[in-house]
Amino acid sequence: MTPEEKFTETPTTSSWQGCWQQLLEALVVVRQPSDMETQLFEPLRHLTRPTVMAFVNAHAMNSVVGHQRFGEALAGADLLLRDGAGMRLLLLMLGRHPGVNLNGTDLIPKLLERYEGRRVALYGTVEPYLSKAARYVQRDLAHGAQMFTCHGFGSAADYVGQAQRDRPDIIVLGMGMPKQETIAAELRRQLQYPCLIVCGGAIIDFMGDRFDRAPMWMRRCGLEWLFRLQREPKRLFKRYVIGNPAFLLRSLMLMAR
Repeated sequence: MTPEEKFTETPTTSSWQGCWQQLLEALVVVRQPSDMETQLFEPLRHLTRPTVMAFVNAHAMNSVVGHQRFGEALAGADLLLRDGAGMRLLLLMLGRHPGVNLNGTDLIPKLLERYEGRRVALYGTVEPYLSKAARYVQRDLAHGAQMFTCHGFGSAADYVGQAQRDRPDIIVLGMGMPKQETIAAELRRQLQYPCLIVCGGAIIDFMGDRFDRAPMWMRRCGLEWLFRLQREPKRLFKRYVIGNPAFLLRSLMLMAR
């Protein structure tokens, strides 16, 4: 199913179980790395309307509990991808193939490489990291791209207005959840030309050298969250130390339904 063919609808239930079920139904699972070209990259070359790519991880699943608007925006993405070990475990618990881990930090740079010489927008973070990320994209990923940037503390109207003026082919949002998902939904609603809108989390900060990535062995073992917690314990304590057990408990409750 291509992004053009995927039917999207907002959740009709306020229960977190119902929202989780809708997110799981919307999830696009790429079974093998060799399938990424035909299942992801090739369809994105032929967009006819604004299209949203988003990622769902354990933190996102926890965050939709009690936040219906965020759940609606996330479930309404045209392309919703599995991110992280928590989601892998949940899918295995439900007897589903977990597929390839498609976290945005690894996938988005590969995606940007396909926008050489095109119009690329980065909306998120602060200076000087935003400008450093733009130079990195133009130099190392989307060679010769025309770059457009905006900090991550504007309103939806600010980003819609800038995108309408600049008409980028791809917009990478780096404001974190849930702001970027609701802004992505508004951009898709108001823009009148084909473009890809990507919910990128901390990707702009990583590209701008604001944050370091975990060592490769930790990424391969699904422990990047532990590296980030060690670097930012105060900010990420609730997300991981409280959030990971809460996600596991909710996963067990979902299975018992």
